[in-house]
Amino acid sequence: MIIEYVGVNEINGSLIAIEGVKDAFYEETVDIMLDNGTVRHGRIVQLEGERAVIQVFEGTSSISLTNTKTRLKAKPMEIALSPEMIGRIFDGVGKPIDGLGELFPDEYKNINGTPINPVSRVYPKNYIRTGISTIDVLTTLIRGQKLPIFSGSGMSHNELAVQIVRQAEIADNDKGFCIVFAAMGVKNDVADYFKRSFEESGVLEKVVMFLNLSNDPIIERILTPRCALTAAEYLAFELNMHVLVIMTDMTPYCEALREFSSSKEEIPGRKGYPGYLYSDLASLYERAGMVKGSEGSVTQIPILTMPNDDITHPIPDLTGYITEGQIVLDREMNTRGIFPPVNVLPSLSRLMKDGIGEGFTREDHSALANQLFSSYAKVTDARSLASVIGEDELSSTDKKYIEFGRKFEDEFVNQGDDANRSIEQSLDLGWKLLSILPRSELDRIDDSLLKKYLPSEGA
Repeated sequence: MIIEYVGVNEINGSLIAIEGVKDAFYEETVDIMLDNGTVRHGRIVQLEGERAVIQVFEGTSSISLTNTKTRLKAKPMEIALSPEMIGRIFDGVGKPIDGLGELFPDEYKNINGTPINPVSRVYPKNYIRTGISTIDVLTTLIRGQKLPIFSGSGMSHNELAVQIVRQAEIADNDKGFCIVFAAMGVKNDVADYFKRSFEESGVLEKVVMFLNLSNDPIIERILTPRCALTAAEYLAFELNMHVLVIMTDMTPYCEALREFSSSKEEIPGRKGYPGYLYSDLASLYERAGMVKGSEGSVTQIPILTMPNDDITHPIPDLTGYITEGQIVLDREMNTRGIFPPVNVLPSLSRLMKDGIGEGFTREDHSALANQLFSSYAKVTDARSLASVIGEDELSSTDKKYIEFGRKFEDEFVNQGDDANRSIEQSLDLGWKLLSILPRSELDRIDDSLLKKYLPSEGA
């Protein structure tokens, strides 16, 4: 039953409050009819007895305290879903903005999703190839995983996101694969860059794109990832597709959440963010996974810019607790022109052990990754020693590590934004770099694998 109320008791920023509301529920959608006949939209964000606080999507200017009519629609915020949404561009609340007309929906779904029963979850297996060596070899992205990218303001995370969209694929190409791309709080030039890049490379036909601009209402920024994930769940669990969700940037999302919380006069937590920031982020990240009865999967790559490059800031800190690893971008590498500027040592994929090796990538993958990590960690020690005593005074082994570190960064990490390497090419390059080091230093790899793959052992 649709109920209509006349008059508004309070207006505060983008919020209005009405009294005497009965049988309403949290996040119920409403229509707000102004004196001039225009209709705005909103949702209930707070209930206190019979007092309802409503956030107005289009803002509260020109709303009258006396003549405004508020109609409760008795349903939550929903998004129209259809297989035709692949290749389309939407705004932050799921309305088409590509000039191709309205979507003809198969169904509507609540953007807050349906909680997945933990018992029905399937453990993530197999991997998604990105064509980027540092990710594919050292922090492998597993289907159903949530693997964030920690970046910093002004770094090349947008270019990395575009490269992943352009190159990502699954090994069994006979199964459906698509990408849901959600951009939050981006400037017009960045939004144009994303659209242009996807169109020119021809990948837009496999992308569902949601764009929330920096001058759009903050409420839309809060809804954008939920709309994107609802679309991803529909494609994965009803159409049995493998869906990669890329969300950039989670920091404007969290700042919108902080502003929204402040307008409701809630008690702030760390650095002014609401105390429920952890549970709110978890409600997004935990929508990744695989479920019994469906062949599809939802894999997430949330991208966030760390304020002041501080990895202990609440946003990356809480994200790290919820997700299964992280890919960390390094400002010093970015300044040197290395792309992608992935800092290998603090980067981690906790699920990669279950989606690599024989039957998935190659039998030597796990051992090679362990050895590359171990060897590159020793490069740091050698460089520290060289800064004290000079490189000429180093032992021959330490000099080899210095050489290995230089070539590892210049050839393995640095590959440019147009290089699409197969998993075999990336693994072979890793072996080529390890051949720089003395055989005695390769203590993480079995002799059988060394004989088979190490170039100097030649087989």
